[in-house]
Amino acid sequence: MDTTASRILAAAEALFYEHGLRSVGVEAIAERAGVTKRTLYNHFDSKDALIAASLQVRDSATVERYRSWLGDPALPLTERVTRLFAALADHAAHPRWRGCGFTRAAVELAGQPGHPAVRMAAQHKTRFLRWLEQECRSAGASDPARLAAHVALLIEGAIARMLIHGDTGYARSAGEAAVTLVIADRAAGHPRHRSAPEYTEE
Repeated sequence: MDTTASRILAAAEALFYEHGLRSVGVEAIAERAGVTKRTLYNHFDSKDALIAASLQVRDSATVERYRSWLGDPALPLTERVTRLFAALADHAAHPRWRGCGFTRAAVELAGQPGHPAVRMAAQHKTRFLRWLEQECRSAGASDPARLAAHVALLIEGAIARMLIHGDTGYARSAGEAAVTLVIADRAAGHPRHRSAPEYTEE
């Protein structure tokens, strides 16, 4: 992608995240990028195309951010999960934090299920869940799919609560709940915690 297109995309991503998709017009994006509307449309066919491109950029960046928060695979999963939610709390404390851009896009465009931003949000959430499941599997979880689904729900819930109430303590509380789930998963997979088979006479 050339420099002009990258500049337009960066401007769009910042404005969409700060103000929402509907309220930001191409004029504002062009002005922030320092280009004309004609130049913008030379690089992106429509506002919808620009929305999709901006979310595509955010997709990889978001997964990598959570990967860095989860940290060293050599550490116990309980410690890694605690660190992830603590990092989420710190991230949400930033004055410009506006929650998850994908969730916000899906909610804002809920009446347009075929919109590229809604489809991309669904794809991102699926990709994120698969990544988290793989991390749980690599850490030795007995049921990585179930554990990942539950931890992902805690992440989503914490983000929603923090966005509504402005209290980053929700992320830390969610982290405590996630650790409990990790411990329960580990116990369920340990032979000592499995139910013994019933004895039957041959």
